[in-house]
Amino acid sequence: MAEMDISNYIENLQQVLLARKDWLERVELLKLKDELRVFQSAFTSLYNIFLKKKSIDEDPYKQETKISEIEVPETGAFQENRRIEQLSIRLSNFDSQLDFLVNFYQLGVDFLNLDRIKRIVGLIRYIDWVSFSPDSQSLMTKAVAEMTNHSKVGVDSLTLSIIGESLTKLSKITGAAMNTLKELNIYYRESYKLTVRQKITKTMSAGEASPENIRKKMPSVMPGSPFYRELIEEIIKEDYSDNGVDLRDNILNNLMVKEEKQKVVKQVVNYKNILLEGIIVIGGSSNSFTEILSKLSDNQTVMESRKKGFFEAIKELIRQITNAEPEEVIYNIEKMDDTKGVPIKEKLNFHQFMDDLEKKNKILISFVRGPAYQKLSAMTEEAIIGYLDKNIREVMALHKTLGSLDEYFKANVIASDREKIKGIKPELSALKNSYVKANQLLYEYNAQKEQAEQMKKLGVNPSQVEVAAPTSAST
Repeated sequence: MAEMDISNYIENLQQVLLARKDWLERVELLKLKDELRVFQSAFTSLYNIFLKKKSIDEDPYKQETKISEIEVPETGAFQENRRIEQLSIRLSNFDSQLDFLVNFYQLGVDFLNLDRIKRIVGLIRYIDWVSFSPDSQSLMTKAVAEMTNHSKVGVDSLTLSIIGESLTKLSKITGAAMNTLKELNIYYRESYKLTVRQKITKTMSAGEASPENIRKKMPSVMPGSPFYRELIEEIIKEDYSDNGVDLRDNILNNLMVKEEKQKVVKQVVNYKNILLEGIIVIGGSSNSFTEILSKLSDNQTVMESRKKGFFEAIKELIRQITNAEPEEVIYNIEKMDDTKGVPIKEKLNFHQFMDDLEKKNKILISFVRGPAYQKLSAMTEEAIIGYLDKNIREVMALHKTLGSLDEYFKANVIASDREKIKGIKPELSALKNSYVKANQLLYEYNAQKEQAEQMKKLGVNPSQVEVAAPTSAST
């Protein structure tokens, strides 16, 4: 009988978790993305004020930092004589981590897990914006609060307003984001327990079900999965204790997505936001371009060093003193002709290409943190489509040229200098992800607009569709 109860529970739990997953994707994760974007924007405003007030220094290695996973910056104590240096490094890292989280991290139910949720929580709570005070027990909160107070001295009313508004947003969003992350955490805890039940404990008797026995079985049936003793002990209580039925019923009730009373509302569909998100995504490729510019410049120095004699060095020095344009450097790179499927030779003026790439990078940066985004927001959808499509195609073309140039440097450097050449494969991969994602958003916009046109033909106004209010879950 007990085995039948557990089997039924596993089946019910699986169905409830599927419904909850759908709700998390449709409602909570979309909300979290918006919350994190506001959080990052508010911190960046404060961070720029700190730099302007010289409370911290620019991090010279900021663009060289490679981020592949969320990591909470250092929180330990530091020597007072290294205060500015340490705070500069830590806040630069915090700013970079937030940028990675908002613009590059996969905020989807299938990608996230208990460990990644823990990392995001740690990042959001790195500074206690809710109890933000110079008297805080948190070293970073105390230091940043002191800097913030210092930044308010001798500034104009606009700067004071920016500081106040940023702190309000950071505090408010911290609470909202933590609630969303709590919902996700509940889902992943119960999903983990479901997997353990399905693969290990389902056939165990009460006497066999111990943390030690379960741990021994995990490597073979759940390879790579972490062992969470707390959750394993919860399984044992829920499945084998006298009050197990009540515990399991409570879990199902808490996980169930509770439908609110249907409220008919007029939902205005804003298709422009899809396009603007695409603008932000393609603008995020600036991080890769900045790193590529630095690496290509270093590679060019390596290439030139092999042919520089005394007189060439004197000529280069004279050019630098007189601010003269550098001599033309032409590389014969090989690119694939997409229409014919055969490689073709192309002459590349290196310095002109670098100048054009730098100009393009400045434009892309302004999409994320500059005035260009505000101007685009005021444009018509048709104008934004053209601008987004143009930039996607330009980034794709640059991606192809950069790949060929990367291969050229590697193939034509002398053997003794080969280790000095810096490859750009990671940056090229990130660039591709950017333009692919931006293109997907453009496709999504077109698909939704086409659907709206079909609805119009059926006599339905898509901009004022009567829909039920979003559902909520009780936990």
